[in-house]
Amino acid sequence: MSAPRPLVVPALSLVVLVGASGSGKSTFARAHFKPTEILSSDHYRGVVSDDENEQAASADAFEVLRFIAGKRLAAGRLTVVDATNVQADARRPLVQLAREHHVLPVAIVLDMPEKLCHARNAGRPDRQFGPHVVRGQSRELRRALRDLRREGFRYVHVLSSPEEVAAAVIERQRLWTDRRDDHGPFDVIGDVHGCLDELVELLEALGYRLSGLPDAPRAEHPDGRRAIFVGDLVDRGPRSPDVLRLVMAMVEAGTALCVAGNHEVKLLRKLRGKDVRVTHGLERTLEQLEAENDAFKAQVAGFLDGLVSHYLLDDGKLAVAHAGVKEAFQGRGSGAVRDFCLYGETTGEMDEYGLPVRYNWASEYRGRAMVVYGHTPTTVAEWENRTICIDTGCVFGGALTALRYPERELVEVKARRVYYEPARPLAPRGGAPGAEPRGHDDALDIDDVRGRRAIRTRAHGMVTIREENAAAALEAMSRFAADPRWLIYLPPTMSPSETAKDGGLLEHPREALAYFRQSGVGRVVCEEKHMGSRAVLVACRDEAARRRRFRVDEGPLGACVTRTGRPFFADEARGQELIDRVRAAMDRAGLWDELGTDWVCLDAELLPWSAKAQDLLRGQYAAVGAAGRASLGAAVRALEQAAARDESARPLLARHAARRAAMDGYVAAYRRYCWPVRSLADLRLAPFHLLASEGAVHAARDHGFHLRLLARLCEADPALLVPTPHRVVDLSDPASEAEAVAFWTELVARGGEGVVVKSWEWVVRGPRGLVQPAIKCRGPEYLRIIYGPEYLMPEHLARLRSRSLSGKRALALREYALGLEALHRFVEGEPLHRVHECVFGVLALESEPVDPRL
Repeated sequence: MSAPRPLVVPALSLVVLVGASGSGKSTFARAHFKPTEILSSDHYRGVVSDDENEQAASADAFEVLRFIAGKRLAAGRLTVVDATNVQADARRPLVQLAREHHVLPVAIVLDMPEKLCHARNAGRPDRQFGPHVVRGQSRELRRALRDLRREGFRYVHVLSSPEEVAAAVIERQRLWTDRRDDHGPFDVIGDVHGCLDELVELLEALGYRLSGLPDAPRAEHPDGRRAIFVGDLVDRGPRSPDVLRLVMAMVEAGTALCVAGNHEVKLLRKLRGKDVRVTHGLERTLEQLEAENDAFKAQVAGFLDGLVSHYLLDDGKLAVAHAGVKEAFQGRGSGAVRDFCLYGETTGEMDEYGLPVRYNWASEYRGRAMVVYGHTPTTVAEWENRTICIDTGCVFGGALTALRYPERELVEVKARRVYYEPARPLAPRGGAPGAEPRGHDDALDIDDVRGRRAIRTRAHGMVTIREENAAAALEAMSRFAADPRWLIYLPPTMSPSETAKDGGLLEHPREALAYFRQSGVGRVVCEEKHMGSRAVLVACRDEAARRRRFRVDEGPLGACVTRTGRPFFADEARGQELIDRVRAAMDRAGLWDELGTDWVCLDAELLPWSAKAQDLLRGQYAAVGAAGRASLGAAVRALEQAAARDESARPLLARHAARRAAMDGYVAAYRRYCWPVRSLADLRLAPFHLLASEGAVHAARDHGFHLRLLARLCEADPALLVPTPHRVVDLSDPASEAEAVAFWTELVARGGEGVVVKSWEWVVRGPRGLVQPAIKCRGPEYLRIIYGPEYLMPEHLARLRSRSLSGKRALALREYALGLEALHRFVEGEPLHRVHECVFGVLALESEPVDPRL
């Protein structure tokens, strides 16, 4: 038995099987690859013509095969093409396809004897063709063996006998760029350019312990952190050899990784004797290397030759390259990928300094991975669409910067002096004359939200947005929404309690309490449900916070929006006055400093209801009330006269009198929530959640924290801010539950809307998964507004008891998860399109066909 023969195949590649008919390609493919990885030309002939041997269908079959192969390669899936592929014209489009997707093409050639192929074909009824077919294919195959590498195949494996085929073992090899199983933590360090003193200072600031400098350097971190260098270690600075010596030692010891920079590539070519232009500081490095021995120079050349274009790390969450790396290039290998990682992308123009104008690829980046890079010096390292350039021009007198990952913290040390004058002045990204204008994280693209989408949330897994819901939200958002830079959260819908099982009520607190008890929750809080309009309020401490965190340069220092993302006030001045009052209250209560923040996001109710619902009140509720009272009043008067003459009219009179009383109750219900609003002095704001502040989403804090902190805020401006009355309930104590019921009864008896029952902890998982964050329990009089004046009449109440809550509750959880996800993404510094994806999703779900009365 032959020894195993390993065939190296990159884990992401296009494998092209080459062999005459009967050589055993399909059998080989089935033995070594997954069925889903194999694309067979015979299969696709059958797909397009119902006959796998219909040669007239070959053109269509290969068109379908290449289309599916392209989709697999785009998704990062190894793909195997099972066809004869003996002709160069058949292989050429496959090599081109591999290049388009920046994967390596691999040829596995089954060069079997013609007699064996004839014998195999003779045993297959579907392969009845003359020997000339295999003879011609074998001749083409032998010609191909000379040309495969010239055609572009990076790996060529030839199997010339059945024994070699039997001994073959596919060895899937990860690309050097693929370090997704390496989870860090890391310290990514910008362009050093020979600045050893600053590098040593930066490493020490990051917590590394250094020794043996400069001749036998060692550097290690007590917590096991590793450095990643983005390239351009050399040139321009005073001590390039010592920088190389330190970085090489760290890489060899496993305490660092390093990617290639364009300056390393040029130095390597020079060390290999190539003719290169000695410019841009290379002359300094060569001069410094003159003092080194040949062994060190050879070691440097070997090190530089082994540097890869980029690394993809931490399950694909982090990519590091010298000049950046597009999403389509990440984890892939080709000349185009390497060139982009080394040099970036240029527009083809030159600036007034004679330097290329660079295309700002980061402004369009939508990838999942955080990309950290250097190459183009800037004065300040700034985030843009999950990318950050950390070349802050140390050699030009700026700073040497590192990004701590996953913490996303920047650490920098100032340059000790200007070591090299830049060809053009340093400026913030996009500010230099030679840079294309900087794109903004606040640039939204319609493709980010339209169509069917699946949004991954940390609280509730994947949430799907249907295409028709996205279209409805797009219409509303594009026409009516506030500036999307302020839209970092939209609140979820809220489910009511289960229908009361007995008595003359539709909703009662005992059902809400029972829901939480059955979900494994031991403690809840019952909060008064303020009868106003839901408002999400963002307030910044000052203009610097507005500019830094929201990228808004002018206008109010915050925003107040409705639950559908519209500005709460048509009058911008009134909105600004409200924001300023909340900002001042935060200041008086000392909450800015206590929370360590310069911005906050609050969830609140703005009272009265009529402040926002005036048109609804006039056009619907008041109209119904006026018409109902007039018509029922007239009917009752007529029936009173009729009953005076005929006793049989009394039941009808009683019914209409009850209907008139119900209509009176309906009018009284909505009037409780209306009063004239002429200025801010007529408004009341009742905040009940501190949603987020700098560095924190406060979902991990219990409701006691929120209520206590916001009560202090309300004390700082009692004329505007209203605290939320509440009761804490122990669900294992019947007396505590009775107090909660009495609290609700008292509220609704004096015209209140009802209560909202919440688990004490904001985010709770029960035996069946995520628990509803809140259950509303509304009073009987308020529900007249929702279900109509006569809903409490026995015949209507019986029908309403059959209402289903499952759709509403599923919707509430999905919107809740999206809202939390939006806050987390904003707090973590993700680009606006990622935050807006979740906010838009909440609005899209609002068009789900769920009973709006629930």
